[in-house]
Amino acid sequence: MHELLQNWMIAKGLPAETTFYSVNLLSFLSVLLLSAITAYISRKYLPRIVNKIVVRTKNHWDDIFLNQNIINRLGRLASVWVIYALIPQALSELPQVVFFIMNITHIYIIVLLILILDALVDALVDIYNTFKISKEIPITSLVQIIKIALYFFGGVFIVSILLNKTPLYLLSGLGALSAILMLIFKDAILGFVAGIQLTANKMIAHGDWISMPNYGADGDVLEVSLATVKVQNFDKTITTIPTYALISESFKNWRGMEKSAGRRIKRAIAIDMSVIKFCDKEMIERFSKIQYIAAYVEKKKAELSEFNKNTKVDDSSLANGRRMTNIGTFRAYVVAYLHNHPMVNTDMTFLVRQLKPTAEGLPIEIYVFSADKAWANYEAIQADIFDHILAVIPEFDLRVFQNPTGGDFSALKLSSKK
Repeated sequence: MHELLQNWMIAKGLPAETTFYSVNLLSFLSVLLLSAITAYISRKYLPRIVNKIVVRTKNHWDDIFLNQNIINRLGRLASVWVIYALIPQALSELPQVVFFIMNITHIYIIVLLILILDALVDALVDIYNTFKISKEIPITSLVQIIKIALYFFGGVFIVSILLNKTPLYLLSGLGALSAILMLIFKDAILGFVAGIQLTANKMIAHGDWISMPNYGADGDVLEVSLATVKVQNFDKTITTIPTYALISESFKNWRGMEKSAGRRIKRAIAIDMSVIKFCDKEMIERFSKIQYIAAYVEKKKAELSEFNKNTKVDDSSLANGRRMTNIGTFRAYVVAYLHNHPMVNTDMTFLVRQLKPTAEGLPIEIYVFSADKAWANYEAIQADIFDHILAVIPEFDLRVFQNPTGGDFSALKLSSKK
């Protein structure tokens, strides 16, 4: 066709040089026109055809691939492939022009392949995120490494085309630059290694509640990437932590609590030791009227009476034998109260214990788990429990230890004047 057109134009009396360039120009424009037609068809009709097929399928994976715009990029690849295949024949008499156009075509094809592979990786990540395992094993850092490698090698191929050298020639020269590259990509390398450790050991995942005071982080993990971990704090601020810091430093992950059957309540009340004493008959009678411990008081009273009788205890002094104390009865009340509290999970660790006495009194620690783990509800349950306990302490002739305040000194001064 090329020769026929050239012979026809020469027969019409056109100069040979004009005929030569005109024929090659027409051939070039013909290839561009065919490429444009291919691009138009692939953009206008190919997505419609694929969309109709995707809509009929029950699988949602194909929808993800469609949303990543892979079809349009494949259409562009088809149009440039026309140029790649036909230009050498159309401009066979202009080798330098062919070389220039083919270089540009090669670069464009590489760019399109990179974009297609990038979109393909994104689609695979979206598919992976539909599985439950994605919550436990994030792959963001791995994906970022794959994309860095993809763009890096794509760039190497493009540079090799521009320099008219093989990619192996360029890659062999990178050995001398390895130290510089390691310095430039230090954070990326550390983040990648840390990401592998975090993922392999299931130390952190998207949605986990973590606390890392050194970085002011206390909230939910939004993203685990190659270089950073983003945490949305409960005040809605965002804290960015270097990924490798989660390996080199300590942090707390609350995932175990969230998956358990309760959330821990651990708090102590300091009792003034000056008011701790043995129970007399009046106190025992009064305590026996408290519903939660009525049965306990009767049982304890009978048990101690039997023990003191068998050991022939002299009742003239309360120090002899075994006696009920107001602090012990109070602990029994707290145990009974918590056992009857509807929002305390009694199947988990349940302790009401004394701690070591200090200058601030005798701490009575409550160590139980609330059945509701939601933060606001948990705080309300905890407050409800200690509201009641603080209010009931005087019923056992006890007093909460509290350092003197200005009001105490003012009252003392007024009483001394009287």
